[in-house]
Amino acid sequence: MGADALAGKKGVELTDAAAKRIARIMAAEPGKTALRVAVEGGGCSGFSYTFDLVDTRNDDDVAIEKDGATVLIDEISLVYLGGSVIDFVDDLMGQSFQIKNPNAVASCGCGTSFSI
Repeated sequence: MGADALAGKKGVELTDAAAKRIARIMAAEPGKTALRVAVEGGGCSGFSYTFDLVDTRNDDDVAIEKDGATVLIDEISLVYLGGSVIDFVDDLMGQSFQIKNPNAVASCGCGTSFSI
């Protein structure tokens, strides 16, 4: 099974708001082609999300594409992100990408760290 098929099976979704924001960011960043979302060890709850603008795709990356936006997730991070929804929120607290992760049993107040 290819990495992109794995993403579909794991059900990582990108909301319309996130896709629009990513496409807008990419239009303003010459040479950058995607937003990389990854999970790393650390953070106040055990794991943390990272977001980076990138210009290359690795062999183990899963690509999620929607409305001109591309999100790349490596296969190891995908294990922790399966079933997640990547959203962009603009509210009184500010603007941010947020991940609604059904695998997380606890998270920190800022939403960038979680535990499973």
